[in-house]
Amino acid sequence: MKLTIRKAWRATVFVVSGLATGMITFVVALLVAILTLVLCCTVVAAPLGLAVLAATTRVLTSWQSGRFAGLLGVKLAPPVPVGVGEIWSQRAVRETTSPALWRQLGYHLLVAGPVGVLGFGLVVGTASVGLALIASAVPGWSAGDLAGNPGIDRSALVSTLFGVGGVVLLAAAAPIARGIAALDTLAARALLQPSRAELLERRVEQLTESRADVVDAADAERRRIERNLHDGAQQRLVSLAMNLGMARATLTDLDPRARLVIEQAHDEAKQALAELRDLVRGLHPAVLDDRGLDAALSGIAARAPLPVRLTVEVPVRPSRTIEAVAYFVVSEALANVAKHAEASSAEVAVHRDADRLRLTISDDGRGGADPESGTGLRGLAQRIGSVDGTLHIESPPDGPTRIIVELPCES
Repeated sequence: MKLTIRKAWRATVFVVSGLATGMITFVVALLVAILTLVLCCTVVAAPLGLAVLAATTRVLTSWQSGRFAGLLGVKLAPPVPVGVGEIWSQRAVRETTSPALWRQLGYHLLVAGPVGVLGFGLVVGTASVGLALIASAVPGWSAGDLAGNPGIDRSALVSTLFGVGGVVLLAAAAPIARGIAALDTLAARALLQPSRAELLERRVEQLTESRADVVDAADAERRRIERNLHDGAQQRLVSLAMNLGMARATLTDLDPRARLVIEQAHDEAKQALAELRDLVRGLHPAVLDDRGLDAALSGIAARAPLPVRLTVEVPVRPSRTIEAVAYFVVSEALANVAKHAEASSAEVAVHRDADRLRLTISDDGRGGADPESGTGLRGLAQRIGSVDGTLHIESPPDGPTRIIVELPCES
């Protein structure tokens, strides 16, 4: 009961205060809209007019949102930020071309004022008429002896009807206020809040940014592991292999069994060193950061077990993440060619075209490459998709195979 009375009271205060807030909102929005139209008549002042319109609309929307939250407990979703990080003129243009701003301005011009006037008139008018009827009934109730005077009986009856009607009207003011507040809330949610499409678009942007951060963090972690292995374990293995090599070369008078152990340990150390170097290159080659794709891919082509023709035309280096993805795409693709294609040669072409990095890996093997048949190409597709790249595979059963990859190439 207390909660219902509290809600009715808050709705009544909300509707009654809506006359002042609605008229202020309407007048300010109308004046700013007219000022914007005047300023937009000249090209030089147009950005200023748009900026004033956007800023004023944001302030009025924030004010109305605070009113809904403070009086009704209704929290409206904040508008989706537009043009963050841009200069004020660019942001103003972006905001004024956004449907959200025009919906908010429509609320301030077409809804806030009329609803404020209508709500104030209905609620205050209903309560005032009810109070007037009750006040007019009081003299009839105190007119004197009602038992012996029929005129007084009729007067008392009319006064009673007036009193009952006044009480009913006075009690009806609260439901009317709650109904108007509910209609105003519906309009505010439809016009002041971001639409579902805008919220989804913003969510997609946030997920894209977070995914890019995760990819960058993973790439940075691979670089850190590569540095630690190169500067730590790899150097220790180099030292161990050198010492075993010196012992193998100088200690010629040892027991044959001891020499065999030293020789085996030396061979194992060299093999472990070679595997560690391959692992380090697989994590993140240092040459990629130092000299770029051309040098890094040249190393892959030189180590390939088949002839590889390499063409790299990247006049402007892309970001480190894109370079790393391109490197691993070529590395994995050539590894698949060597393992499965039965090819005699391969060709790798890397070109940058504006904001796209295009990689083409082809071979003269037996073809039949299918991403669904193994983890190699499927992992390749996942790595490419992590940066919004595209993968296209042409591999008929009798060959040849061509893999075309396009990566976004912002520097």
